[in-house]
Amino acid sequence: MKALVYRGPGKSALEERPKPEPTASTDAVVRITKTTICGTDLHILKGDVRSCAPGRILGHEGVGVVDSIGAAVTSFRPGDHVIVSCISSCGKCEYCRRGMYSHCVNGGWILGNTIDGTQAEYVRIPFADTSLYHVPAGTEEEALVMLSDILPTGFECGVLNGKVQPGSTVAIVGAGPIGLAVLLTAQFYSPAEIIMIDLDDNRLEVAKLFGATTVINNQNGGAVDTIMKMTSNRGVDTAIEAVGVPASFVTCEDIVAPGGTIANIGVHGVKADLHLERLWNRNITIATRLVDTATTPMLLKTVVAHKVDPGRLITHRFKLSEITAAYETFGHAAKTKALKVIIEACSDTS
Repeated sequence: MKALVYRGPGKSALEERPKPEPTASTDAVVRITKTTICGTDLHILKGDVRSCAPGRILGHEGVGVVDSIGAAVTSFRPGDHVIVSCISSCGKCEYCRRGMYSHCVNGGWILGNTIDGTQAEYVRIPFADTSLYHVPAGTEEEALVMLSDILPTGFECGVLNGKVQPGSTVAIVGAGPIGLAVLLTAQFYSPAEIIMIDLDDNRLEVAKLFGATTVINNQNGGAVDTIMKMTSNRGVDTAIEAVGVPASFVTCEDIVAPGGTIANIGVHGVKADLHLERLWNRNITIATRLVDTATTPMLLKTVVAHKVDPGRLITHRFKLSEITAAYETFGHAAKTKALKVIIEACSDTS
């Protein structure tokens, strides 16, 4: 089969690899029909994620069709259309029983990290019964790729960790795909203001279409002053970091109101300054999290009910043979105006 393989910082290649088979009784092998690229994949290629070793097949998102199953799999059968969760959970360990599937001692974020991932024609999924989701009949599967990671990540790490409430003021630093996923799901809770901050006018225009009440281009570094003026020098109730660079985290520190919450989503490869000399007496909560995907079933219901449309995030489409071009497009989003790219790994012939 064809697969995109990480070859060290700045290096990847589309290679031929053996088709995987179930190696444990709880495994399933899924034929990937659609996958995508995550900002975390770009961090891996930069060398920021040390747990991902050269030789690894990248990718942790996708939809597909079950090809084969281990003897202990009871919830899925060959031919079933499924969503692949970015988090693999055994469902039995202490962390899984606490709903912290990202910290599963037998799984967690392993796809495209410590085991081979989804940017391939086939992928082996450990703990299939608790790491796959059935695709409802008649649902647009392309949009459901966003339920593998980006939608639950934005909701859990941003909206829930950020304690977004009706009538509150929310600022999202970063209008990339993850920031826009936060924007879409924050509206479940009817905040009074959703402010989007970015350096890219195209993404800010998209944010306005998606429901942002105010957008701010921070090219001149004036976003903090603008927000403080908007809020009578109080700040925002929730500041969400959705980039993964030190400057954006400091921006969140600068704009959070007393009693507010900073929710970090971005993958940070270098240290960021924590200004406790300014925050120590302001009753600030700082929340970090890796997505658990505990909310995926609920989010799937909202998609089926047309309460949220994650397909709006898709801007480009490629074949697996074009995945290098897909990375180039996704990695230069300011030029290409890319949000999420869809990669067709295998045609759906079922």
